[in-house]
Amino acid sequence: MIVPALPPQITTFPTKLAWDRIGFRHHHGINVPLFSLRTQEGSGIGEFLDLIPLIAWCKEIGFDVIQLLPINDTGLEASPYNGLSSLALHPIYLSLWDLPHLSKHKHLEKRLLSLRKLNDYPSIPFSLVLVSKMDFLKEYYLATFAKLKEEASYQEFIQKERWLSSYALFKVCKDRSFYQPWHLWPPSFKENTAALEELNFHIFLQYLCFQQFAKVKRAAIEACVFLKGDLPILLSPESADVWHHPQEFDLSFEAGAPPDMFAPLGQRWGFPTYKWDVIQENGYRFWKDRLKVASELYDIFRIDHIIGFFRIWALPRSGGQEDGLYIPAVEEEMLLQGETILTNLCETLPMLPIGEDLGLGIAMPEIRASLEKLGIPGTKIPRWEKKEPFYTSGKEFSPLSLTSVSTHDSETLSLWWQHFPNEAELFALSRGIRYQSTLTSDIRFQILEDSHHSGSLFHINLLLEYLALFPDLVHKNPEHERINVPGTISTTNWCYRMRPTIKELTHHHSLKMAMKALLPL
Repeated sequence: MIVPALPPQITTFPTKLAWDRIGFRHHHGINVPLFSLRTQEGSGIGEFLDLIPLIAWCKEIGFDVIQLLPINDTGLEASPYNGLSSLALHPIYLSLWDLPHLSKHKHLEKRLLSLRKLNDYPSIPFSLVLVSKMDFLKEYYLATFAKLKEEASYQEFIQKERWLSSYALFKVCKDRSFYQPWHLWPPSFKENTAALEELNFHIFLQYLCFQQFAKVKRAAIEACVFLKGDLPILLSPESADVWHHPQEFDLSFEAGAPPDMFAPLGQRWGFPTYKWDVIQENGYRFWKDRLKVASELYDIFRIDHIIGFFRIWALPRSGGQEDGLYIPAVEEEMLLQGETILTNLCETLPMLPIGEDLGLGIAMPEIRASLEKLGIPGTKIPRWEKKEPFYTSGKEFSPLSLTSVSTHDSETLSLWWQHFPNEAELFALSRGIRYQSTLTSDIRFQILEDSHHSGSLFHINLLLEYLALFPDLVHKNPEHERINVPGTISTTNWCYRMRPTIKELTHHHSLKMAMKALLPL
């Protein structure tokens, strides 16, 4: 595939530093929720070090990006988009079998073997895994902390990551209050009166998380594979961030989406909006600190709902859906706000942002043009891109975009083909594909191939869409392949587990050959 010419304005992009690192060329990759990975060595959920063999596999195929859903600490919540911290990683993803000094404690090694039974569940029993792993980690902490805390790497970590103390105090208070909302905590909770051992435990877990992810990052650098993170723009009102920086959030409003064809009454997400004037007065320190920590982990990052930097649909906390309004309301102010914020955040940032600009009623051409001016790619889902009555050709997509055939919030290709046959038939016609009522492996291959030959510079699809080329690699019921149904509370959301283990999929010769064949020559 021909590499697009550098746009003349690239030297003035606020994102130029990141583009210089990533390279203004075509990139191909997979998108995978970390929790969905399956191994024989794991403890019931995908874990940090599971990414290392996946990185080697991507390099062998010729893919150079692995995209993850958020991996931040969400506490008791399975949804990765409802974080308790924008900085801390979730200890549920620790690879227990690789913990330091574990071999010196045979009782822990024996207990670890029993945790592997959690891998046998067809979907992820999140709560059971969390309780089991945290019980193990508390015992491990008591056995090893006295030795680990003296190591130079631990001392360097606690000196470098200044956010640890406030996060640890927040976690202790959450535990002590049995996860009650922080506004119900007694005033004494805001004082640093927690027992030192309780604080150290949460700091200790973050040390282990960042140490393990550093191994993943080193493996990715050696393989020339870029890691792409996911940073939700909005944060839970029950996060350590909102508790510690309440002045930067407007707790009188909740973000959401205006009424549209999918939600006639609109959506209320429950997340507070930002006080951008206060954040600006503080030199964007809150956001810059967040991005600095993320840049230790990732090379690229997805900004969930990037439109929210420009304007947000806000609902008064005490009002109804009919009381929603855009902030800011004036279009000129909207564009100025978004460009000012993103320019300030991106100018010295080594990570490349890619915006999730898929609409929610306000994906206006002006915002997409603004993102292009800043050098921030948007997102293209081919089956959502139309020039009525036909679908837009992928060849027409801007280089400053990412093409993906589905998202973690959408139906998979199989479900879309099954539930929307009229759309599927028209889509096939627009792509020169011979339509059949059943989505065969041949048709799926053609759709995936089309996504890898679009005009976008980034071509990244959910790993499950590639696995579905071979029926033995996916669940028999296609509903079990769906990751999330937005706007619903369900036991099936965020518990998707791949059918094959990583070893099985990385040793699947036909899958490897098929994925290589998708790439442009």
